[in-house]
Amino acid sequence: MIALDISIKNKCYGNSDAVVLKDINFSVKPGEFVAIIGPSGCGKSTLLNMLCGLEESSEQKLLCNGKAINGDELHKLGYIFQQPRLMPWLTVQENLQLVLPLSQHEQIDDLLTQVGLSGKGGYFPKQLSGGMQRRVAIARAFAVNPELILLDEPFNSLDAPTAAKLRLLLVKLCQNRGSTVIFVTHDLSEAVYLADRIIFMSNTPTSIIHQIKVNLTKPRQEAGSKELAWQAKLMDEHPKILAGKTN
Repeated sequence: MIALDISIKNKCYGNSDAVVLKDINFSVKPGEFVAIIGPSGCGKSTLLNMLCGLEESSEQKLLCNGKAINGDELHKLGYIFQQPRLMPWLTVQENLQLVLPLSQHEQIDDLLTQVGLSGKGGYFPKQLSGGMQRRVAIARAFAVNPELILLDEPFNSLDAPTAAKLRLLLVKLCQNRGSTVIFVTHDLSEAVYLADRIIFMSNTPTSIIHQIKVNLTKPRQEAGSKELAWQAKLMDEHPKILAGKTN
């Protein structure tokens, strides 16, 4: 399993001197599920992109199991984006084949069964509902048997019943694989349901303003009484936390 140590002093976009991320420092334990919450546009997606190497900064120190992050350390990485990002000209099966060596293509039918898409391998993305396309994206991320999963608000645009089903699917897959997870969301209830720990971010220039362990026994219930009580207590103590403020 993967442990992470993350230190970002400053992150600016290439065409601007404006600081997006500032003094971001946190660690993630092996197998831990960490949720990140912050105001829209504060740089949560940028942080995930830096962790997987899509973006970088000269003032960063990213360690995976004590070593600098590079392609070798993160070869078992799954990334679930805000949109499914499937290749529309390829079938479901062909989209999954893209991330697997030829010797593992026989595992695709079983993987589709796990995400509730048995018999859909020959379909093209446009023939699937939005929820089904998200299931394909989840299957693609878990196809490589990832040690680290990055998720960027993957259920944001779905109706409530579909999102609930996919959250449950995510929980089961993470439990079975023992993956380390970093999950970006704007939904506190979602974070309370899924995460071992929640990290709250400020507005830009973005820094960490609060961290808290979700000390509720798993498995949890979505909008269960204990979960709602825990959330209410947090909001009572930090009423502006979702706006990126501690008071």
